[in-house]
Amino acid sequence: MSSHSHDMAVPRGPLIGAGALLLAVVVATGIGRMAGAGTTAPRDDAPVLARSLGFEDRADGGILVRDVEAGRDIALLEPGTNGFVRGALRALVRDRRREEITGRAPFRLAAWPDGRLTLEDPATGISIGLEAFGPTNMEAFARLLTAGRATP
Repeated sequence: MSSHSHDMAVPRGPLIGAGALLLAVVVATGIGRMAGAGTTAPRDDAPVLARSLGFEDRADGGILVRDVEAGRDIALLEPGTNGFVRGALRALVRDRRREEITGRAPFRLAAWPDGRLTLEDPATGISIGLEAFGPTNMEAFARLLTAGRATP
């Protein structure tokens, strides 16, 4: 019987380079998270306008939008419409499920002095900067910010 040995020399240079690259990515990611990079959370400024909104799925596929603080319904998103709003809400609800958060805590929609519009989930701490998705998608949420309010 013969035994085979498959000793192959692996070049050290590429291994050291790959390890250094991996370490650099981990360090950069950590520094970025500590510095708050990639988040759209507001700084110390106060929103120009904010609303706590509840969303209720209806049997017909529509979504009833409620101003939680005012205690009244403000809009009905008809079935098959408002795809961006539906997608953003699904993402936030998925995060709640992943973190095992139950209940129907409202989301917070806020307009900021610098023109940003954010959709925040106080239950998870996640904030989505809606301006990053373009003016049309941002407008879909901006309408909810003013829906049902009396205009002077």
